Formats: sequence, C-alpha cells, structure tokens
Amino acid sequence: MALDYKKEYKEFYMPKGTPSIVTVPKMNYIAVRGSGNPNDEDGEYKQAIGLLYGIAFTIKMSKKSNRQIDGYFDYVVPPLEGFWWQGAASAKPNLNAATDMPPTEGRGRFLGEGVSGIDYDHKEDFQWISVIRLPDFVSKEDFEWAVREATAKKKQDFSKVELFTYDEGLCVQCMHIGSYDDEPATVEAMHRFMEEQGYVLDITDQRMHHEIYLSDARKVAPEKLKTVVRHPIRKNSDDTVKVMR
Repeated sequence: MALDYKKEYKEFYMPKGTPSIVTVPKMNYIAVRGSGNPNDEDGEYKQAIGLLYGIAFTIKMSKKSNRQIDGYFDYVVPPLEGFWWQGAASAKPNLNAATDMPPTEGRGRFLGEGVSGIDYDHKEDFQWISVIRLPDFVSKEDFEWAVREATAKKKQDFSKVELFTYDEGLCVQCMHIGSYDDEPATVEAMHRFMEEQGYVLDITDQRMHHEIYLSDARKVAPEKLKTVVRHPIRKNSDDTVKVMR
C-alpha cells in the first residue's frame, strides 16, 4: 500500500481548526522560486507548479524506468506547499545558505517583528517559493537524474527546479478553511495563541510564512478550501527572565 504522508504524519498535514504548537523536522523538497500574482492564467506561479509536479511524478514513476532508486517505496505525491512574502525581488532567501541574506530594506511583509500581514490588494508584489516534499530516499544524484529525465521526455526546461533541505523547527499552525484572502483571521488567532503560550513570532530571512494546500482550488469552492497555515516561533525571552527571577 502506498504511503500517504498526509495520513502517516497527521500532526504536520492535518492539524485542527484551532492553533497548536508543533516542531517540524528537517525535510527535503523540490522547489521553484518566483514572483507575481498566483492567479495569473499564464503567470510564473502556475508554470512553477507544472515544473514541480513534472519532477515529482518522474521520481514517483522511476520504478518503471531504468533508474532503480535505492530504498524506494511506493507513495502518494505529497501536497503542494508554499512560502510567501511581499517585498523586493532581492528579498528571495536561499534556504540552503545562511550567508545569502537580503538587505533589510528588501525584506517584505511576513519578514520580521511587528508584521501587519499580506496586502491582498497587491498580489502582483507576491514573492514565493513553491515546493513539494520529497521522500527521504531521494538523493541529490536521484534528483539530478529526475531533472534530466523530465527534460528529455517532456521537452521542457526544468532548470528553475532545485533541491533543498529546510529545517522548519518550532512553529504555530492551524487548519484554515475558506478563501486564501481570509487567512488573516486565522493568522491573528495563531498569534494570540502563541503569545498566550509564551512564544513570539520568529519570521526571518530563513523562517517564513508557510502554507500547505490540501484542496485543489480548481475543483473546490473557495469557502471549502483547506490550507495548513504555519508560522515559525520561539520562546519569549522576557518570560524566561521572569521565570529566572
């Protein structure tokens, strides 16, 4: 029976509709970076999704190719995910390189303390890293093979696709049901909860606003969409000082 990550790891993919604290382990992803309104019919975002799934299914179906990946097991391709912010194009973080830091003035909303949120009236300013989780058995060599294989078979340029490892760590998360534009209410509830539990928001150049899409927006009504919303947090140092006293 194929492993379904959503069912096997419910704590990461199926949280309740009330905020909770979770520690997310290091994971490997297929990733494509870009910018612009995700709703644009021929925009960069929709092209990125096509690239991601092209590689994801090439790896999944490698069992029927001449590439026998060591440790391979059958699995359901995990859901589409994304990291989002608004700001200058130079603010795109390199999740693999702590030295690749964007300038302070380039850091967009959802980057730093006191963030007011996303401006949904200006989706053309969105910056994003769209990702799909990879099984742990996929090595760098396997990934590079998949890129070459997809390029040859689909006659398409997959040069924007990259492999990276992201260690998300301590986060607050919640299942959001409804339109993506209505997420601010869920985010507000998450932030209230984390503060009550003694945490503060820890969105930085390396730790970002994260969404996991459990519904197909092409087939599901906006008010029924299920999206996991996740924000990185850390312990409130002020609370630590009070305890020590």
